Amino acid sequence: MHGPPLVGWLLVLLCAAAGGYCLAQVRTGPAAHRVVARGEALMGLGMAAMALPVSAVAAPWWSPWVFTAVFGAVGLWALVRRHGHHAVGALAMVYMALAMAAGRGADGHTSDLTHTQHTAPGGAPLLTGLLLVYYIVFVLAAGVRLVPAAAVAADGPAAAPPERPAMVRACQVAMGMAMFAMLLTL
Repeated sequence: MHGPPLVGWLLVLLCAAAGGYCLAQVRTGPAAHRVVARGEALMGLGMAAMALPVSAVAAPWWSPWVFTAVFGAVGLWALVRRHGHHAVGALAMVYMALAMAAGRGADGHTSDLTHTQHTAPGGAPLLTGLLLVYYIVFVLAAGVRLVPAAAVAADGPAAAPPERPAMVRACQVAMGMAMFAMLLTL
């Protein structure tokens, strides 16, 4: 991922924290909750690894291919299990990994888009745009679902205290925003 190092480190922190929380939730709750938490943990930790600033950590030349293989397998698993959001997330990760591979020069070094003025974008504008729209809609819809029913209907009953699945949904919103930010750098 390219961009100012502070933004990269903030994305790393956000994704690692969300992924770590979801990883801790894998052992608790009903089976359906654990499956979602497992997928979110994998996406969060993978996004954290991919968001490491190029100026701080020089990734090996083969790292985009590892990301492509891992998230390609995750995407296939998500399709088989009919987890549409995880399949789209894995597709986005594969797409960004391939853009990382395409952004490497013949010498194996990654060019930093923030310091090179005449570098072509690493992704296909149409696919990038579709993924950006998907993540905008996802974040807004998931964010609305986080609002307690009492806040929506003022005359309704008081909202119950947040439960653990709501925290996983909050992690999904945070990682959706992080994915949006990462896609903007392509």
